[in-house]
Amino acid sequence: MADKNEWGSNMSFILAMIGSAVGLGNIWRYPYVLYSNGGGAFYIPYIVAILLMGIPFLILEYGVGYNFKSSFAKAVKKINSKCEYIGWFLPVAVFMIMIYYSAILGWDGIYIILSFFKGWGADPNSYFITSVLQSSDSYLGLLQFVPLVAVAMLAGWVIIWFISHRDLEAGLGKVSKVLVPLLFIIMVIIVGFSLTLPGASIGLSELFNPDWSLLTHFEIWMAAFGQIVFSLSLGMSIAFTFASYTKDDSDLVTNTISIVLANSLFENFAALGVFSILGYMSLQSGTAVADLVTQGTGLVFIAYPTVFNVLGNWAFILGPLFFLTVYLAGLTSILSTIEPLSFSIQNKFGLSRGKTMTVLIVVGAAVSMLYATGYGGSLLGFVDTFINQIALLLGVVAECIIFAWIFKAEKLIDFLNSHSKTIKLGKWWLVIVKYILPVFIAVIWIGGMIDVFNNGSIDQLNFTIISALILVIASLMFTILPARNPEWDNAKERV
Repeated sequence: MADKNEWGSNMSFILAMIGSAVGLGNIWRYPYVLYSNGGGAFYIPYIVAILLMGIPFLILEYGVGYNFKSSFAKAVKKINSKCEYIGWFLPVAVFMIMIYYSAILGWDGIYIILSFFKGWGADPNSYFITSVLQSSDSYLGLLQFVPLVAVAMLAGWVIIWFISHRDLEAGLGKVSKVLVPLLFIIMVIIVGFSLTLPGASIGLSELFNPDWSLLTHFEIWMAAFGQIVFSLSLGMSIAFTFASYTKDDSDLVTNTISIVLANSLFENFAALGVFSILGYMSLQSGTAVADLVTQGTGLVFIAYPTVFNVLGNWAFILGPLFFLTVYLAGLTSILSTIEPLSFSIQNKFGLSRGKTMTVLIVVGAAVSMLYATGYGGSLLGFVDTFINQIALLLGVVAECIIFAWIFKAEKLIDFLNSHSKTIKLGKWWLVIVKYILPVFIAVIWIGGMIDVFNNGSIDQLNFTIISALILVIASLMFTILPARNPEWDNAKERV
């Protein structure tokens, strides 16, 4: 029987990491980013970002995680006790993502049911905004409770609890072995069908029509690096935590390449389906593809139902399959976002996995009810922008410095090379993780800060400040609370 916090096999680790990486962002964010940043030309900065940042940074996270075999907070404290705050900052930020992700999961749960009878009616846009979200432009909408969304969200939290509170392999490990392959199979069916739709070629030609001139623009390169950070969950302490659960003989470098390839294939495959459907919509409606392209909730809950309305009886098969895919993608991602904070709390306060998960899920479910209000959609957008463009990127820069400089990444090279069947690390890897990565991510972070403060509304700025205060105070509380586990100060190293 595997230990409570150890994968039963290397395959469990790989599939759980793929499940963490393959999420809603691959389906609704990546196709939009690819299209709006030069189409086919975007692949050049995209591949550079994978090689220069995605793979090297994941190897760093995996290597340090395996070395300590402990939670993120405990390892960071061991590296330098003055840095313990950062060890809590990132897991808390990731837990905040989990809370608002539960709202999107809830919305999609509603749409799985609606898709069996096209319950969104003739005007999907109005239905989503008015009937589902009961959206309000005023922050007073926080006082307007939306029972349907609340029930759907709570159903998601129950599923999350049922999986997460069990021992690692019995819960997340076993579920990943089912959900991740199922996710890929359903996506193959959806894309295969989408490619046969009349007008599919219109959408694909729009998607891949390269605008080479954009390669000289700074923005396309920043978009590529930002996508890789977002898509692979870099610096979110998830990869670190999952690697700390691995067995002693894991080939972390080869695993990294497998996970990055699977994630990249999934999001590019999803883009084929999305733009085939947009091409079909363009042909049917006479509207240019450029006017149909959206990202986020607009694509998932408005554009797709619009397609299903004109798809005839096929929609009763494709619709449920699509919304089930989105649900599975959200579920596999959301299950990973609780692990870093849970494991850190277990390490510091000596609580069991089951009790820690139960408490966190009850707290998360209670706080998430803010998103089950008339202002929930707007609030979700504000918090998402703050976490992804400001908080996480700042944490990633700090993680780069702590892992590559203070811990000294060179200590990992011999160990990683001795287990690797593919790439051998050398000075090139150290140059990337010590110099190139911190600079690139810092530039993306500055760009995100400028965007929020230049283009954000007063409400967005206010809720950004509130979110920042919650994150700072919660991280501080976990840092200063006295440890109740005598092993908290005894993190053992393996390399």
